[in-house]
Parts: sequence; C-alpha cells; structure tokens
Amino acid sequence: MSRLGPLFETLRAENRRAVIPYLVAGDPDEALTLPLMHSLVEAGADIIEVGVPFSDPMSEGPTIQKGHERALEGGTSLLSTLALVKQFRETNAETPLVLMGYANPLERKGYAAVADACAEAGIDGLITVDLPPEEVAAMNAELQRQNIDNIFLISPTTSDERVATITAQASGFIYYVALKGVTGAGHLDTDAVEAHLANIRQHTNLPVAVGFGIKDADTAATVAGCADAVVVGSALVDLVANDLISGGSHTSAISGAHSLISSIRNGVNLATSN
Repeated sequence: MSRLGPLFETLRAENRRAVIPYLVAGDPDEALTLPLMHSLVEAGADIIEVGVPFSDPMSEGPTIQKGHERALEGGTSLLSTLALVKQFRETNAETPLVLMGYANPLERKGYAAVADACAEAGIDGLITVDLPPEEVAAMNAELQRQNIDNIFLISPTTSDERVATITAQASGFIYYVALKGVTGAGHLDTDAVEAHLANIRQHTNLPVAVGFGIKDADTAATVAGCADAVVVGSALVDLVANDLISGGSHTSAISGAHSLISSIRNGVNLATSN
C-alpha cells in the first residue's frame, strides 16, 4: 500500500482536508527543488505533486509551461527528477509524493522500468496526463506490482460514462480539474465543483482532490468545503518564478512559497474546523 491511503484515512477521521502543492522538478534549477519540497511540508503540505518536465505539456497554462521550459533548459529529466525524490526520502519517509507527467517519457523507458524506478525513489502515486483509461491496463499492472497508485484527471466535460470508466481504473485519489481548459485559467465556480464532485462520488469512494483555480487561502477554503484535498499549482510556480525574476534568491523564493502554503493550510483548517 502507498502512503496515500493511510493519509486520507487519517484526514477523514480528523475531518481534515489535504493540501497538495505542485512544483515542476528542476524549476528553475535542481538546487531549489529539494529545499523547496521540505519547506512545503513544514508549511503544512500533506502531499507533494512533482511535475516531470516535458517539452509539450499540453494541459498546462502559460505559467507552468514556462516552468517546464526552465527545468528542461537546466537539464532536468525523468531520471534526475526521481533522483531528487530519492534525496527527499533520505530525511522524509512519511509525506506522500505523486509524480505528474506525460506518457511519452514513460513509454520510452517502459512501464515496468518506470514502476521499479518510482518505487525505488519513494513515489506513491503517478498521474499520466495524456494516457486515457482505455490504454492504461499495462501500466496499471506494473504500478500495482509496486504498490503505486494510478491517479486520473476528471474534468467538467467528462461524461458520466467516462467517469465510470476512469474510476474503475483509478486508485489513491481522483484529481478533479475544476476549470475547463488549461491550468491557471479562469474563474472557479464552486457551486459547479460541488455538483461535479457529488456525481463523481456516485461512482467511487476514492478521495477527490480539486485543482486548477486554487490561488489563495480563500479559494482553497471554499473548495475544502466539498473536496477531500486542494491542489495548488500555478499560483505556487508563479510566485517562485516572479521572486527569482525580480532578483530574489532561493531563500526568498522558498520563504514566499512557505508563506503561501501556510496561509492556504490555515484557510483550509478554518473552513473545516466545525
């Protein structure tokens, strides 16, 4: 069993919601990634999503696309991302880590080799953005062999029939994309989110995380009223990038990221304290 199941069981028993920050490994360089991950945990992150840099991150908005570009320019790859995860595990064996990437690098390496490498590094779950559930059987077999969860995205336009297909293949949690389009875009309609989550829960007992549109403590707190977890991606990537672009240091970028996640943690806790 991965770390995800026990974590969500504990959170459910305590009426708490998970806070899940997303970062692109190696953005803007690998020297920042490891201390940033540890700082996010200290700020209250329950799970960390680690993005694998890719040349065509089609589901990402401009903010995260630029993060992928910066990481690739610095030479970060799937293998070096897993090496960073392995370093993180040297001092943190508890926090669940989810690898988020695209199918092409995984297919090139081979699903069995990917599952083995992820298990060795200490990965708990995998999100493959562009691998449809109809084509996931081979990967699922390898991930299950290593007790790694396979996490799927569901969007506002996903049909009820497809939701059933996805939830039958998924484990760990479901990632609900709260906005149509790419990451970092649009206005979050919390009433619509709540309605979609109710429909998803008719098909599965898995926890449901909501991402795309969580920008601050207020939006996180609102979503925490109906979701099991909130994912913070573009806001975090943008904050770190802007700090460095404006002449800040790794230390100041990490401090800013810590403050953002800490405020979101506090907002989520207040929203679910009753």
